[in-house]
Amino acid sequence: MRLPRLLAFVDIFVESPLLDDVVKSLNAFPNVEELYEVTGEFDVVALVSTADIEEFRDFLKNKLLKVKGVKSTVTSIVLNPVKGPRNGQTAHQ
Repeated sequence: MRLPRLLAFVDIFVESPLLDDVVKSLNAFPNVEELYEVTGEFDVVALVSTADIEEFRDFLKNKLLKVKGVKSTVTSIVLNPVKGPRNGQTAHQ
């Protein structure tokens, strides 16, 4: 299945005292489709949607990384949505 838009999971390291501010800022970006505070190595995981890799690069460089409190990111580009709402399957099927 070809994705109509580029999807990327962005794992985000945040300066701890600014976590709430970072989440609020990220939540305001229309490109952020899903946003989770998580345990483990990262502090926040965002599912980001863009038209293509150039738009993603611009979003990452000029928006996400400029949010005060964001220390660094690790990105995983979605190659194939095997299971989930984007291919019509849910966990309960």
